Amino acid sequence: MDQYTPENQPEDDDLYEHYAFTAEKGQQPLRIDKYLMNFIENATRNKIQAAAKNGNIYVNDVPVKQNYKVKPLDKIRVLFEHPPYEYLLTPENLPLNIVYEDDDLLVVNKEAGMVVHPGHGNYSGTLINALIYHFDNLPNNSSNRPGLVHRIDKDTSGLLVIAKNEGAMTHLSKQFFDKTSEREYVALVWGNIEEDEGTIEGNIGRHPKNRLQNTVYEGDDADKGKPAVTHYKVLERLGYVTLVSCKLETGRTHQIRVHMKHMGHTLFNDERYGGERILKGTTFTKYKQFVENCFKILPRQALHAKTLGFKHPKTGKMLRFDSEIPEDMQACVEKWRQYSKHQDV
Repeated sequence: MDQYTPENQPEDDDLYEHYAFTAEKGQQPLRIDKYLMNFIENATRNKIQAAAKNGNIYVNDVPVKQNYKVKPLDKIRVLFEHPPYEYLLTPENLPLNIVYEDDDLLVVNKEAGMVVHPGHGNYSGTLINALIYHFDNLPNNSSNRPGLVHRIDKDTSGLLVIAKNEGAMTHLSKQFFDKTSEREYVALVWGNIEEDEGTIEGNIGRHPKNRLQNTVYEGDDADKGKPAVTHYKVLERLGYVTLVSCKLETGRTHQIRVHMKHMGHTLFNDERYGGERILKGTTFTKYKQFVENCFKILPRQALHAKTLGFKHPKTGKMLRFDSEIPEDMQACVEKWRQYSKHQDV
């Protein structure tokens, strides 16, 4: 399936209030409200049904009711009535963990659970809401987002650099585009990775059947995705899970989450990609309870943006920053460490 309206900016789908899809050739008949629930993040069934009632869901340029059955190759458009609230930014006095600041930029250590920028379903409480409260006249990036040079997922913790003026935005954005910035993440993944280190190369694009996920495209389908390269290194083997370092050459949406799943090692407790289930281990009840306890300690994907490096836009000096792994992730790793010591795994 192709979502052609926002496809030019795959990381920025949530900028759009209008959505467009083309159903696959093998699409089975399915009510359009149920169909769209699988492809529009944070859109409730009531909202989709309201759009249909108001004549704002079109199939092949004809308005349809909520019970219309989607057919192969149908061209679907959805128009939500409310304005794009994400452009109506409201300053909010939210705390920021600033680890470095000067006249040109700042580096923040984002907590897990904070959305980076406003989008569909998340119009307040974001990093940008906090930034525009604490700083005036931040420059917009190419997506009209103040200060943002790059982003990380809501439930990923770690370091981000923010530009404070146009010159810094241009210079820093070019470093990320040219792959000269340095980014290292630490992840806990399911399974025992055989190789001590390696490189994952696989084009990443939207999943054809679940638009809330990305996937790796290979072979004849490679052109459906964009090039992505992740270098990984095993830090610690903990039996049924492995602690790894991942260094990014590229910055595709969900890159580490997608690449690690592709090689058979889904991130621990990554609900979107199936890591919230027991993927490795035994059938013993005690083991299941142990894993459930780990999920409670770390109620998110086990991913932290630990280090960040780039050249200062004015001085040209290389700056490198490192952050501690958050307590929830440390506690989870420690539980696995103790478990693996007492098990033959």
